[in-house]
Amino acid sequence: MTAAMKLGMPINYAGDFRETINNLVDYEAVGVERITVPEAYSFDAVSQLGYIAAKTEKMELQTGILPMYSRTPTNLAMTAAGMDYISGGRFVLGIGASGPQVIEGFHGVKYDYPVGRAREHAEICRMVWRRDKTEYQGKRYTLPLDEEHGGSGLGKPLKIINHPIRERIPMLLAAIGPKNTELAAELFEEFQPILFHPEQIDAAFGESLRAGKAKRDPSLGELGIVVQATARISDDPQEITNAKTLVRHHAALYIGGMGARGKNFYNTLAQRYGYVEEAKLIQDLYLDGKKQEAAEAVPDDLVNSMSLIGSRAEVAERADAFRAAGVTCLLASPVASTHKERVADMEVLRGIFG
Repeated sequence: MTAAMKLGMPINYAGDFRETINNLVDYEAVGVERITVPEAYSFDAVSQLGYIAAKTEKMELQTGILPMYSRTPTNLAMTAAGMDYISGGRFVLGIGASGPQVIEGFHGVKYDYPVGRAREHAEICRMVWRRDKTEYQGKRYTLPLDEEHGGSGLGKPLKIINHPIRERIPMLLAAIGPKNTELAAELFEEFQPILFHPEQIDAAFGESLRAGKAKRDPSLGELGIVVQATARISDDPQEITNAKTLVRHHAALYIGGMGARGKNFYNTLAQRYGYVEEAKLIQDLYLDGKKQEAAEAVPDDLVNSMSLIGSRAEVAERADAFRAAGVTCLLASPVASTHKERVADMEVLRGIFG
């Protein structure tokens, strides 16, 4: 029997928040099992998820994604424990490194050692949730902060006051680079790549995933893979074209515009997928201000492969490809023009996913 994939969905930055959240009741009713809230350099995700926790009953609540540099590891642990508490054990802590444009530009914090910091964040969070005293000697974080590391010498190791309802809250690492991907496979419950092409998982991530899993503690269980895909189930050619256009512009933004020439993680990912010349062209066009041309340069194969767009049969075929790649939770972004149609598409996906 083919394993079922969990069906989730992200919510958008824009629009009427209360209306968006009220609509979640309809999605939960048709079987959507996880909701994710982005943060980037917009409103914080945690306050929104707190509101969502009160409006839903069963959905998992995932941050998608909290950048590590804007919060200390202990603060992340407290936040996750609090969210898990108010939601009745439904929280998933998704973290990531973001990039220097956001971390240094928006937060004014030096972007350094992303892999080492991710490891120490995970270790400190789990220490806090176990209610161990905060005694930790890492390369980036020292608890308590002693005089040798710039502290006053007055810090004392503490335990979180409240008892977390789970001492192992699931942690997800957003990663696409080789070392971060390896760390996700070693130390985290889940791994979330972006712009995911299921047929190219081995070319892009295989070596790193194998290396990480070789060091993985069996108590963590199997590594979950969480990906996001635009969804539109329709036989209408115009509807299909419209949905794919959204995917093209999204891909062009990341492959072309997220970062500088020579320092764009997403452009490098597209090259690992095999789109070497295409990635260069998309970036050149995007950085020259030709965003429409950049979107048009996104290969059809990439658009089709990382989406759930087309007839029910075509979408079911793509779902099988995601499942075969090891995806355990697919965050579908329904893009139909009405709420009723979006809910209907998610209900069909629930049936397809099993």
